[in-house]
Amino acid sequence: MPFAQLVLGSPGAGKSTYCNGMQQFMSAIGRKCSVVNLDPANENMGYDCAIDVRDLVKLEEVMEEHDLGPNGGVLYALEELEHNIEWLEKGLSELGEDYVLFDCPGQVELYTHHSSLRNIFFRLQKLGYRLVALHLSDSYCLTLPSLYISHLILSLRAMLQMDLPHLNVLTKIDKLASYPPLPFNIDFYTEVQDLSYLLPILEAESSVGPKFQGLNKAIIEVVDSFGLVGFETLAVEDKRSMMHLLQVIDRAGGYAFGGAEGANDTVWQVAMREGTTTMDVKDVQERWLDAKDEYDEKERREWEEQAKVRDEAERAKEAELARDEDGDLEQMSLPPGGSGMKVVRRNQ
Repeated sequence: MPFAQLVLGSPGAGKSTYCNGMQQFMSAIGRKCSVVNLDPANENMGYDCAIDVRDLVKLEEVMEEHDLGPNGGVLYALEELEHNIEWLEKGLSELGEDYVLFDCPGQVELYTHHSSLRNIFFRLQKLGYRLVALHLSDSYCLTLPSLYISHLILSLRAMLQMDLPHLNVLTKIDKLASYPPLPFNIDFYTEVQDLSYLLPILEAESSVGPKFQGLNKAIIEVVDSFGLVGFETLAVEDKRSMMHLLQVIDRAGGYAFGGAEGANDTVWQVAMREGTTTMDVKDVQERWLDAKDEYDEKERREWEEQAKVRDEAERAKEAELARDEDGDLEQMSLPPGGSGMKVVRRNQ
């Protein structure tokens, strides 16, 4: 029973960076992981790609042959993949039970209105894949209420269109401290609390005053009426943040209740499955906003201490090897009758 993540999100949300980081993290905890690139415009992946859609269809050729722009070319390429789904199925069959990350294109219409991506994933479900859709949003959207509301609508539409176990994630959360201060704590945004508090800020943000007040209120009521959208947070270079997110994904997709791990699980694998590490939104607020400098300094000292311990261990190992080599030389005995070598001295 293979498991997979469908990594969605608008351009710049950090999809490829996430796939690269998650692949490395899974390798570190002993979980076999492969990445599949479904974005024909993705030229700088940074990760080891097991299957690349560009081997099937090339965006440049599609644009030139059919006189299409970049967005139209990507739509055409995904339709081509849907019609040649056997090519993808064959590649996946060679991956066995590997956990798969699907790096999807950034064109939002592919997972809000277009059906090809959805049809491809439904076909994978029939092959036995347990899928979780992961919709990434740059945490910069929290700094502008209008941008935040836009991402809420986009996330809601993706949830309704994809019709799969779904998680929304605010990426680059470690950069929030460098942005203008937020009017509310981070839990207001991740839990999507009473959005009516944003109305005065939306009005102040607009250059036309209260003209769109009625529209803003109607949009907020639509999002509130569904009550579906919430966000996890992610700092891809932070081990604890990655661990927490993977635990949430494992619960959403069912991996936590029975993966491919066996009796020889490592400590990391047991920790991931049992959910022994928790990180709630208050921890995120403290780590990345309220006390970021203090945590950064503490983390730096821990890294230095770990590096010092590693260096001392390596020096001790080298010294032990040197002692062993010296001991071996001392214990070497000459054959009977000496070494068998005769030294002849000549008079000068």
